[in-house]
Amino acid sequence: MLRQILKKDNIFAKKSLGQNFITDENFLSKLSSLIITNKNSSIIEIGPGKGALTKELIKKKVNQIVAIEKDTNLIDGLKKLFRDFKNIQVLHDDALSINYNEFIKKNSIIVGNLPFNISSSLLMNWIFLDKWPPLYEKMYLMFQKEVGERILADHGTKKYGRLSVVTQSRCKVKKIIIAKSKIFSPQPKVDGIVLEFTPHKEHLDMNILNLEKIVKKAFSQRRKKIKTTLSSYIDCLHSLSIDPDLRPENLSVLQYCKLAKLIR
Repeated sequence: MLRQILKKDNIFAKKSLGQNFITDENFLSKLSSLIITNKNSSIIEIGPGKGALTKELIKKKVNQIVAIEKDTNLIDGLKKLFRDFKNIQVLHDDALSINYNEFIKKNSIIVGNLPFNISSSLLMNWIFLDKWPPLYEKMYLMFQKEVGERILADHGTKKYGRLSVVTQSRCKVKKIIIAKSKIFSPQPKVDGIVLEFTPHKEHLDMNILNLEKIVKKAFSQRRKKIKTTLSSYIDCLHSLSIDPDLRPENLSVLQYCKLAKLIR
């Protein structure tokens, strides 16, 4: 029944919202199987679109699914599709404007086939939560493959940067599955990648806003040495025995976090 409703609609993806619907049922089933939940989990699904992934998540027997969709044209269809499921709530809202400090509850799992054009902004909303570790246990998020590789990147590599440092300072990140462009409709020019984020407690005494300030300065001119880009923190570099002749990609996440802890 669900499959029939999904195929009968005449709703098309909006380029303005960065929508790319996943149409490959084998991929959806595989992705759902890789999402770790239990009977107490509450899934927050960002951008359910036509409900294709939601249909798979229902099978996981979780406590609740809250699906947040911005597109007015999709809301009625989603509510109709899942009206017989008492543990599914469809919210018509903009995921970027929600106050997640209040919205996220205990045992939450955030899941999303994120629009590529706002994926990094959404990620930062969940990384910069006031309370850390957060109430969500894991996140499973789709990114453009190139962005995902930047998030995963190790120091000393060309893809390592602000996104890598800030994210890894608060989460362990793992590649889950590659999403070939052909599984989407409309088909984007690039592949996607789903990453798993698990919050950790390694830098609880660090102010993440200080970290953001440092990495933003450091990577603003990534080919310059940090004695130039981080000249205002030269004493901190010396106190941590960090060579000021290094370039920003040569510093590890741990070194950046130590720097952030020295700023008052």
